Amino acid sequence: MKKLLTIVGTLVLVLGLATTAFAQSGQARVRVVHASPNAPAVDVLVNDGVAFANAPFKGITDYAALDTGTYNVKVVPTGATTPVVIEADLALEAKDYTVVAVGMLENIEPLVLVDNNAAPAAGKAHVRFVHASPDAPAVDIAVKDGPVLFSNVAFKEVGDYLPVDAGTYDLQVRLAGTDTVALDVPGLSLADGTVYTVFAMGLAGGEPALTAVPSVDAVAPATLPETGGVNLTSWLAPLALVLGSLLLAGGLLMRRQSVIAK
Repeated sequence: MKKLLTIVGTLVLVLGLATTAFAQSGQARVRVVHASPNAPAVDVLVNDGVAFANAPFKGITDYAALDTGTYNVKVVPTGATTPVVIEADLALEAKDYTVVAVGMLENIEPLVLVDNNAAPAAGKAHVRFVHASPDAPAVDIAVKDGPVLFSNVAFKEVGDYLPVDAGTYDLQVRLAGTDTVALDVPGLSLADGTVYTVFAMGLAGGEPALTAVPSVDAVAPATLPETGGVNLTSWLAPLALVLGSLLLAGGLLMRRQSVIAK
């Protein structure tokens, strides 16, 4: 019985922490993308504390949760406090944000994006495109031998989220309005229920060369197939209550057995 109570108690604690985490979804979440082709690895400071350390070119950090409000963000070379290559005050609401360091080092600046990580419909993925190559012209993103997905996207512009069937795609980055291919992106796998961003980084006419950097931004919560796809998170609170009741009942039973034994 004691072993059972220990297991039940542990489950209650874990589920309680899980429901607390979901309850804190009113916070902002922020991540940083290093897309400046000639900038060194950087640290990102939030209110002068290191939030992300040693982010290299093409590096994409995880999201960090912050209370809503205004924050000072600085980007500095790794391990240093100067020079400050980017500084911005960000007013954060209860949303997801991506801060992209774009441009050559001498002209580096923040590109602040508001992310939509809502779950795609069944069988679908969501994908968007961010043009972060400072010397590349406006481009179209197309499926090879197929339709254009994003049209005439210039440097620092964003092709908004597009629902597509989950699957694997061969994409092409083309000069806007033409069939001239600037970059092939073969075998891009887009999974069911997942949100992606594809960043064009690097230089069209130099090194590092132009490349596509995909990011998995969000994955839809797990479902329970045997219950017809009910969202798992919707069961956490009632399950915690049931387990709590079992824990209480077990404790009362043990107390009763102790009294009888006496």
